[in-house]
Amino acid sequence: MILTGPEIAESVRAGQIEISPFHADQVNPNSYNVRLGDTLLSYRDEVVDAYQENPTEEIRLPEDGFVLRPDRLYLGHTEERVGSDVYVPLLFGRSSVGRLGLFVEITAPIGDIGFHGQWTLMLSPVQPLRIYPGMKIGQIMFFVSCGEIDLYRGKYQSAIGPQESRYWRDRLAAVS
Repeated sequence: MILTGPEIAESVRAGQIEISPFHADQVNPNSYNVRLGDTLLSYRDEVVDAYQENPTEEIRLPEDGFVLRPDRLYLGHTEERVGSDVYVPLLFGRSSVGRLGLFVEITAPIGDIGFHGQWTLMLSPVQPLRIYPGMKIGQIMFFVSCGEIDLYRGKYQSAIGPQESRYWRDRLAAVS
């Protein structure tokens, strides 16, 4: 079951969902709009290596916007800190943003129960696109879980700002 907008708002008030800051005007019929934070990361090297740590460049979004290029992957973040120890959150790009040619969070929309933090957003434009800090970029839905809950305790817990891939660390841990 998916939570309705009024149930999302009630669950925030009851402490079952964390959305901070929370604004009632961002509640939709069955989701909550999240805004783009003010920082992006972009990988510096032309080739990204899954088995190595990859250097990144930090980009602060100016108020007058920043143009994303289609040949780059940008890691952004939600302005809001979002999480739940009760519900399963899923984040998707807003359809109005998709209609501008921006893919948001295509490969990893599901959040783990117990994760609390700013969500990293994978941003991929199909053509040059100017984006702005604070723009409504995605929407989070919450689903009722079934069964025993094992809370998330992973490497991205309490994330602030965009988080680059730490996939290479998993490989190192498996080898040791």
